[in-house]
Amino acid sequence: MSPSLTVSRIAAQQGSVLRELRTASLREAPYAFGETLADALLVDPASFDDTAAQHAHSPRLSTFLLYTEGHPCGLVHAYIEDSDDARAFVNALWVAPAVRHLRGGELLVNVASQWLAEQGVSEVHAWIAEENRTAMRFYERLGFGPTGDRRAMPANEEEAEALYVCHMQVNRDA
Repeated sequence: MSPSLTVSRIAAQQGSVLRELRTASLREAPYAFGETLADALLVDPASFDDTAAQHAHSPRLSTFLLYTEGHPCGLVHAYIEDSDDARAFVNALWVAPAVRHLRGGELLVNVASQWLAEQGVSEVHAWIAEENRTAMRFYERLGFGPTGDRRAMPANEEEAEALYVCHMQVNRDA
Protein backbone atom coordinates (compact mmCIF):
# COMPACT_ATOMS: atom_id res chain seq x y z
CA MET A 1 0.00 0.00 0.00
CA SER A 2 1.42 3.38 -0.94
CA PRO A 3 1.41 6.24 1.55
CA SER A 4 -1.35 8.80 1.31
CA LEU A 5 -0.65 12.38 0.35
CA THR A 6 -2.53 15.43 1.56
CA VAL A 7 -2.12 19.15 0.93
CA SER A 8 -3.13 21.97 3.22
CA ARG A 9 -2.59 25.69 3.40
CA ILE A 10 0.21 26.61 5.78
CA ALA A 11 -0.89 27.51 9.31
CA ALA A 12 0.32 30.67 11.02
CA GLN A 13 2.46 28.76 13.54
CA GLN A 14 4.32 26.66 10.92
CA GLY A 15 7.36 28.87 10.36
CA SER A 16 9.74 26.09 11.44
CA VAL A 17 8.14 23.69 8.94
CA LEU A 18 8.50 26.31 6.20
CA ARG A 19 12.18 26.81 7.08
CA GLU A 20 12.81 23.06 7.18
CA LEU A 21 11.25 22.48 3.76
CA ARG A 22 12.84 25.55 2.16
CA THR A 23 16.35 24.65 3.28
CA ALA A 24 15.81 21.00 2.27
CA SER A 25 14.78 22.15 -1.21
CA LEU A 26 17.86 24.34 -1.57
CA ARG A 27 20.15 21.53 -0.40
CA GLU A 28 18.65 19.04 -2.82
CA ALA A 29 18.08 21.23 -5.90
CA PRO A 30 20.09 24.47 -5.65
CA TYR A 31 19.92 25.03 -9.42
CA ALA A 32 16.13 25.32 -9.40
CA PHE A 33 15.50 28.31 -7.18
CA GLY A 34 16.15 32.04 -7.12
CA GLU A 35 17.83 31.82 -3.72
CA THR A 36 20.86 30.00 -2.35
CA LEU A 37 21.04 27.74 0.68
CA ALA A 38 23.61 30.10 2.23
CA ASP A 39 21.14 32.98 1.89
CA ALA A 40 18.29 30.96 3.41
CA LEU A 41 20.42 29.88 6.36
CA LEU A 42 21.25 33.52 7.12
CA VAL A 43 17.57 34.45 7.43
CA ASP A 44 16.42 34.91 11.01
CA PRO A 45 14.12 31.97 11.87
CA ALA A 46 11.55 34.50 13.12
CA SER A 47 11.25 35.68 9.51
CA PHE A 48 9.91 32.24 8.56
CA ASP A 49 7.36 32.60 11.37
CA ASP A 50 6.27 35.97 9.94
CA THR A 51 6.03 34.52 6.42
CA ALA A 52 3.96 31.55 7.61
CA ALA A 53 1.58 33.86 9.47
CA GLN A 54 1.18 36.10 6.41
CA HIS A 55 0.75 33.18 3.97
CA ALA A 56 -1.84 31.55 6.23
CA HIS A 57 -4.29 34.43 5.93
CA SER A 58 -3.53 36.61 2.91
CA PRO A 59 -5.94 36.66 -0.05
CA ARG A 60 -3.00 37.41 -2.40
CA LEU A 61 -0.33 34.92 -1.36
CA SER A 62 -0.16 31.53 0.25
CA THR A 63 2.00 28.49 0.82
CA PHE A 64 0.65 24.99 0.51
CA LEU A 65 2.33 22.07 2.27
CA LEU A 66 2.40 18.46 1.13
CA TYR A 67 2.23 15.71 3.75
CA THR A 68 2.75 11.99 3.58
CA GLU A 69 1.41 10.04 6.52
CA GLY A 70 1.28 13.32 8.46
CA HIS A 71 4.91 14.34 7.78
CA PRO A 72 5.71 17.48 5.72
CA CYS A 73 7.44 16.54 2.48
CA GLY A 74 6.85 19.36 -0.01
CA LEU A 75 5.65 22.89 -0.64
CA VAL A 76 4.62 25.41 -3.24
CA HIS A 77 3.98 29.14 -3.00
CA ALA A 78 1.11 30.84 -4.83
CA TYR A 79 0.72 34.59 -5.21
CA ILE A 80 -0.88 37.38 -7.17
CA GLU A 81 1.43 40.24 -8.11
CA ASP A 82 0.82 43.72 -6.76
CA SER A 83 0.88 45.38 -10.16
CA ASP A 84 -1.47 46.67 -12.84
CA ASP A 85 -1.64 43.33 -14.65
CA ALA A 86 -1.75 41.34 -11.35
CA ARG A 87 -0.40 38.10 -12.79
CA ALA A 88 -0.70 34.99 -10.63
CA PHE A 89 2.21 32.62 -9.99
CA VAL A 90 3.14 29.32 -8.46
CA ASN A 91 6.76 29.12 -7.39
CA ALA A 92 9.29 27.44 -5.14
CA LEU A 93 7.72 24.03 -5.82
CA TRP A 94 9.62 21.22 -4.15
CA VAL A 95 8.81 17.65 -3.20
CA ALA A 96 11.14 15.38 -1.25
CA PRO A 97 12.79 12.86 -3.60
CA ALA A 98 11.50 9.89 -1.59
CA VAL A 99 7.88 10.73 -2.46
CA ARG A 100 8.12 12.29 -5.93
CA HIS A 101 6.85 9.12 -7.57
CA LEU A 102 3.53 9.63 -5.74
CA ARG A 103 2.70 12.72 -7.84
CA GLY A 104 2.83 15.14 -4.92
CA GLY A 105 4.13 17.92 -7.16
CA GLU A 106 1.06 17.63 -9.35
CA LEU A 107 -1.18 17.69 -6.30
CA LEU A 108 0.56 20.81 -4.93
CA VAL A 109 0.39 22.75 -8.21
CA ASN A 110 -3.24 21.78 -8.75
CA VAL A 111 -4.28 22.86 -5.23
CA ALA A 112 -2.33 26.13 -5.51
CA SER A 113 -3.75 26.83 -8.99
CA GLN A 114 -7.28 26.13 -7.76
CA TRP A 115 -6.75 28.54 -4.86
CA LEU A 116 -5.53 31.20 -7.30
CA ALA A 117 -8.58 30.58 -9.52
CA GLU A 118 -10.80 31.04 -6.46
CA GLN A 119 -9.14 34.44 -6.04
CA GLY A 120 -10.37 35.33 -9.55
CA VAL A 121 -7.37 34.73 -11.80
CA SER A 122 -7.70 33.16 -15.24
CA GLU A 123 -4.00 32.38 -15.81
CA VAL A 124 -1.31 30.92 -13.58
CA HIS A 125 2.37 31.52 -14.38
CA ALA A 126 5.61 29.83 -13.35
CA TRP A 127 9.25 30.82 -13.93
CA ILE A 128 11.27 27.68 -14.66
CA ALA A 129 15.06 27.36 -14.82
CA GLU A 130 15.90 26.57 -18.44
CA GLU A 131 18.45 23.98 -17.39
CA ASN A 132 15.75 22.13 -15.44
CA ARG A 133 14.24 20.16 -18.32
CA THR A 134 12.47 17.81 -15.90
CA ALA A 135 10.55 20.77 -14.43
CA MET A 136 9.64 22.02 -17.91
CA ARG A 137 8.20 18.62 -18.87
CA PHE A 138 6.38 18.43 -15.51
CA TYR A 139 4.67 21.80 -16.00
CA GLU A 140 3.84 20.99 -19.63
CA ARG A 141 2.07 17.80 -18.47
CA LEU A 142 -0.07 20.01 -16.19
CA GLY A 143 -1.14 22.24 -19.08
CA PHE A 144 1.48 24.99 -18.80
CA GLY A 145 3.20 26.25 -21.94
CA PRO A 146 6.06 28.65 -22.64
CA THR A 147 5.19 32.31 -23.17
CA GLY A 148 8.48 33.14 -24.87
CA ASP A 149 9.52 35.44 -22.00
CA ARG A 150 12.93 34.83 -20.45
CA ARG A 151 15.03 36.47 -17.75
CA ALA A 152 18.23 35.93 -15.82
CA MET A 153 17.77 33.89 -12.66
CA PRO A 154 17.85 36.09 -9.55
CA ALA A 155 20.44 33.95 -7.71
CA ASN A 156 22.58 33.25 -10.79
CA GLU A 157 22.62 35.94 -13.48
CA GLU A 158 24.41 33.59 -15.89
CA GLU A 159 21.50 31.14 -15.95
CA ALA A 160 18.15 31.89 -17.54
CA GLU A 161 14.60 30.98 -16.68
CA ALA A 162 11.56 30.82 -18.92
CA LEU A 163 8.03 31.97 -18.14
CA TYR A 164 5.27 29.37 -18.51
CA VAL A 165 1.50 29.94 -18.29
CA CYS A 166 -1.58 27.80 -17.74
CA HIS A 167 -5.01 29.11 -18.72
CA MET A 168 -7.51 28.21 -16.02
CA GLN A 169 -11.01 26.93 -16.68
CA VAL A 170 -13.46 29.63 -15.68
CA ASN A 171 -16.56 28.33 -13.92
CA ARG A 172 -19.40 30.39 -15.43
CA ASP A 173 -22.03 28.70 -13.22
CA ALA A 174 -20.66 30.15 -9.98
